[in-house]
Amino acid sequence: MESDLQRVCIVIARTRHRMVAMEIQEAARLGARLLEIRLDFIARAPDLRRLLENKPCPMIATIRRREDGGRWSGTEEARRTLLRQCIVGGFDWVDLETDVADEIKRFGPTKRIVSYHNVENVPENLEEIYERMCQQDADVVKVAVTAQEISDNFRVLNLLKNAKKPTIAHCMGDLGFPTRLLGLKYGAPFVYAAFNEDRIIAPGMPTMWDLQHSFPVDRVNAETRVFGVIGDPVSHSLSPTLHNRLFREHGINGLYLPFRVPRGQLEAHLSTFSVVPVRGYSVTIPHKEAAAQLAARSSEVVQRTKAANTLILGSDGTSFEAHNTDYQAILDSLLDALPPGEDGSPPTLEGKMVLLLGAGGVARAVAHALKSAGCVLTISNRTPEKAHRLGTEVEGRVLDWMARHTASCDIVINCTSVGMHPNVDDIPIHAGFFQPTMLVVDTVYNPETTLFIKEAKLRGCRTVTGVEIFVRQAAIQFELFTGISPNLETMRRIVRRALSPVAHLDEEGSTA
Repeated sequence: MESDLQRVCIVIARTRHRMVAMEIQEAARLGARLLEIRLDFIARAPDLRRLLENKPCPMIATIRRREDGGRWSGTEEARRTLLRQCIVGGFDWVDLETDVADEIKRFGPTKRIVSYHNVENVPENLEEIYERMCQQDADVVKVAVTAQEISDNFRVLNLLKNAKKPTIAHCMGDLGFPTRLLGLKYGAPFVYAAFNEDRIIAPGMPTMWDLQHSFPVDRVNAETRVFGVIGDPVSHSLSPTLHNRLFREHGINGLYLPFRVPRGQLEAHLSTFSVVPVRGYSVTIPHKEAAAQLAARSSEVVQRTKAANTLILGSDGTSFEAHNTDYQAILDSLLDALPPGEDGSPPTLEGKMVLLLGAGGVARAVAHALKSAGCVLTISNRTPEKAHRLGTEVEGRVLDWMARHTASCDIVINCTSVGMHPNVDDIPIHAGFFQPTMLVVDTVYNPETTLFIKEAKLRGCRTVTGVEIFVRQAAIQFELFTGISPNLETMRRIVRRALSPVAHLDEEGSTA
């Protein structure tokens, strides 16, 4: 998938003229249609003639003050003089903060963005500020505020839905990331993205690569159906890349977003984003049990496991139905990995002794699935209370975490987050525990070959990686979202490519 960047403004923020000029040309070569040049980042006095030479596409001049999140260190008088020079010097757009916009008059063909930035919070009088900005001589009104809680997003989304002029409005920070792309659904003329992933100048800003390869920004409109993944952390999730590429492949006008939701705030999130509405969620750590409790209706598996990894918006448009696709995914993954019986009969889990590491939302689905398949379970978890509670539900033995190496098993499954990126050198059990006869399973998929899996392979064990489980559960989710059953091999290829160290290479191998 490669999205057109017609509705994306690529931000270039470098300290040296040579690097700015180079990135201008490179961004245009890779598809940029509009560039914002952050003159406040340039270390010396900006040479406008040099920057505008060989201009490949329309460019915005921005000189942001420190109190607005920028790096301008000169006087305010010098900044305003430079803004006027940008207007007469050949920039196509100029960004003017609302408090100076009336003093710097329109001149020539240069278009005006009247902006307001708040790097601390969402002010109580945001709506009044926006109303005043709409009275100023703006071609585009821009509002960028900082979300301190999930409900802050609600006010920004309402600004967008009721915009009186072409408006770009978003919450900065990871809590507000979805509002950046949802702006396109509500008619925002464009969204911002960083050209260089090492020069992301505002918290939560996506990169050019993200918007070309992970999010279908060229297809988002008022009719776009919105889905997402809920978790904390969630920035590492490959679900947006996977589902958005599947939407494109199947011709579905859908947008799948990452939503960071801190523990205990799931209900607030569901309420805030009902204004969109979001039609379906994947649910990950730490919300799987809370999702099961908050849903108005639940599948039989959710009722049994008391954990949900999928929420589907009901026909009433307000309540959710909970599902657990981990349950079937783990059974299918394990059965595919086991050898057939001695008489050539299909593999079975009946009677297999399983050591389960962890007792959270993933572990609950795995434990109940394996119990239903006739496995004998031993559960070990850092928090013994959770292990005992789950053990009681599935009639499993509980081992103290410090005694987990004493277990005897045919299958060992890591349902903790140990080994997940960036802590790739961690392992939930000593490598000496592995025996060649074991099946070793990791639910962590980033990286695919965790240290847990790597050590198991070195000792001759059969293995199932988190990618296989992730793909299988996501396939069931996608069918719940859309009614379409996707191709598993296609999904594996998408995920492995995204996890690859060369993921930022396009299909021809050039840097994208």
